[in-house]
Amino acid sequence: MSATFEARTPGYSRIELATVTSRAQANLLGNIHGGEIVKLADSAAGVVAQRHSGGPAVTAALDEMAFLEPVRVGDIVRTFAQINWAGRSSMEIGVRIETQPWDDATTESLHVGSAYFVFVAIDGSGAARLVPPLQPESPDDERRIREADIRRAHRLAKRAEIEAGRSGH
Repeated sequence: MSATFEARTPGYSRIELATVTSRAQANLLGNIHGGEIVKLADSAAGVVAQRHSGGPAVTAALDEMAFLEPVRVGDIVRTFAQINWAGRSSMEIGVRIETQPWDDATTESLHVGSAYFVFVAIDGSGAARLVPPLQPESPDDERRIREADIRRAHRLAKRAEIEAGRSGH
């Protein structure tokens, strides 16, 4: 893998997706099932990963998903997604999930969840491929990169510790 790319900014691939929830997505408590929210967040993150990498990318990990408030049937759900970090072939995509009642435009949007996904760019045979570097546009982007580095270091340390424990070292 010896391709070189021009760096891309988070704004290049940043997106917002919206949908209206329905009863078919509800859990036994009458709220929208958490898996439905994860699916929406993963879809938004996938679009960002595809845009940034310029081709197919697959979900490698859901690093964190925080549910802050319930999502109700009939809510408009908006997902805001952007790339936080780019490595050789992997990317961290952050997603913010907000809701608003479908029938009340005066109600302020409510932050109901946040997630961090790790995607890997793949080629036609499914092998990892290089992605463009990330060029921050703002102090907020630089903060996101720092925080993504911390999450990545924790993932790698956890994996190493688990593997060491399995091998008896």
